[in-house]
Amino acid sequence: MAATLLAGGSQFGTAFADKIAVESFGKIAAGETQVFTLTNKNGLRARISDLGATLVSMEIPDKAGKIADVTHGFDNAEGYLSEGNPYFGATVGRFGNRIANGVFKLNGKEYTLATNNEPGGIPCHLHGGKVGFNKKMWKAEPKEDKNAVTFTYVSEDGEEGYPGTLTTKVTYTLTDANELKWEVEATTDAPTVLNIVHHSYWNLSGDPTSLINDHILTLNADKYLPTNAGLIPTGKQDPVANTPMDFNKPTAIGARVGEKFEALKLGGGYDHAWVLKPGNGVRLAARLKDPKSGRVMEISTDKPAIQFYGGNFLDGTVAGKKGVKYPFRSACALETEGFPDAPNHPEFPSAVLKPGETYKHVMIHKFLAE
Repeated sequence: MAATLLAGGSQFGTAFADKIAVESFGKIAAGETQVFTLTNKNGLRARISDLGATLVSMEIPDKAGKIADVTHGFDNAEGYLSEGNPYFGATVGRFGNRIANGVFKLNGKEYTLATNNEPGGIPCHLHGGKVGFNKKMWKAEPKEDKNAVTFTYVSEDGEEGYPGTLTTKVTYTLTDANELKWEVEATTDAPTVLNIVHHSYWNLSGDPTSLINDHILTLNADKYLPTNAGLIPTGKQDPVANTPMDFNKPTAIGARVGEKFEALKLGGGYDHAWVLKPGNGVRLAARLKDPKSGRVMEISTDKPAIQFYGGNFLDGTVAGKKGVKYPFRSACALETEGFPDAPNHPEFPSAVLKPGETYKHVMIHKFLAE
């Protein structure tokens, strides 16, 4: 049920600006969920839910000006709580990506987490556990002067096995430069580990039944993290040169995905972390283009890696928006992040957050048409 907003208020009784619409997204056990719609002067629309601080849809124009939603997802909150949801659009935490065996040590103490994933038949901890940040209700605070919404979630000490009470704020901002900014700040009252990531699935064609094999991908990375059969990094950082992992030059996603290469065999396709070239602050990490529609998405970040996942586990069984069943490799995820399994690899950039420190993660999606 969409809310018709008048100046100074909404049907929910909270004073939101006209440009930030709010609507019900369905009732769940935790209460009524909502979706907030950010719109810029160019007609781009980002719809974000307080369930999981989730990007529900992103509507952008093609080279002819035709606007379409370019993300996979569901029509209501219930879909995002379903077992079939592969983290569509979610804010993932506390630790996005995998932790080997669901175990890590911190300050001499061992912590055990849920093993809720088992690629290659090898159990691991994935994306925060059984009830991660993507299934939590976040407190929303629209910021009409910035065309933004900030979501806050307090994860109590021991939640999903993690130490420390963690307070996380996620802000989505839609600018008139056609940028969707996703920014995270988190603080803790005890040492903990975290890797909070954004997990949208993109198909820039606007046709969610089409495959992304013809999308052209560029990754600003000379190395990637090879994994074992359980998709856990081995600790090495291998060069991408002369391998199908090299996306330094614009390359069709499907051009080499079928090659006989160990990493592709273990991942069932692309599902790896690329080590971004060194640089300070927010810098370009990836560029994705659909050659038919002309839609382009550029991703910039301040994190050291980006996970490129080619939709290898989509199998046409999950009914998404408007009942569409998303086929194999009909979308890809590009997740800026710290290194997977970092708590178990002292040679990787640290994933530890201590009291008095602030974890920050900036991810900017810039949309173009050419």
